[in-house]
Amino acid sequence: MPPQYKFVELTPVTDETIETCVNEWVAQGWDLEGIRFVTTEHSKRPGMAFVSFVREAAQAVVDREPPRQPPPLVKPESRGNGSRGTDKPEAPPGEPAVIVAAHGTDVD
Repeated sequence: MPPQYKFVELTPVTDETIETCVNEWVAQGWDLEGIRFVTTEHSKRPGMAFVSFVREAAQAVVDREPPRQPPPLVKPESRGNGSRGTDKPEAPPGEPAVIVAAHGTDVD
């Protein structure tokens, strides 16, 4: 089976936060793969770090948090007498309608 990966973002980056993060996830069966530091040209001290862990998929257990769900790219429009009072044709029932906005305007 393919390996399973986990990435943890750390901020602030100190020896204590790195140690706590690594010990917490290793205790749950993850193996430390690496640490990547994010720096800026204005400071040599990293402002953020990404800690990566890996484990065999057969060892997978339910994590404490569910996978992140991306926000929908389209928004279903309410059905009724036209789409928001315009003469646009409605999407078929059960299909989401595409959100369209003029350049420079906000979309809910």
